[in-house]
Amino acid sequence: MNIEIIRKHCLSKPDVHESFPFDEHTLAFKVGGKIFCLASLDRIPLCINLKCDPTRALELRDQYDTVTPGYHMNKTHWNTITIDGQIPSRNILEWIDHSYELVHAGKGGKRKPR
Repeated sequence: MNIEIIRKHCLSKPDVHESFPFDEHTLAFKVGGKIFCLASLDRIPLCINLKCDPTRALELRDQYDTVTPGYHMNKTHWNTITIDGQIPSRNILEWIDHSYELVHAGKGGKRKPR
């Protein structure tokens, strides 16, 4: 699993755009103007942040040492996945799909208007 596979998978989804909104090392994939995947291009091994259902997020963290609370993100709704070969590629692609679906549907961690 590498950034090109992740990039191709993310961009294959409807209405997805990529950008570097924070710096030249953090690639963001957005749907409807909202981020569903962040990739840290300057990290080796590659790390990505994905939105996740809170219960599932905890389960994945318990199951995999390379899944941790989202770096610089809401720890309830985001996981950071270190891509070092320990997690099967099909799982990572499924988690990208899950993140996309949550964000596309507008679910999971939306802030309420003040």
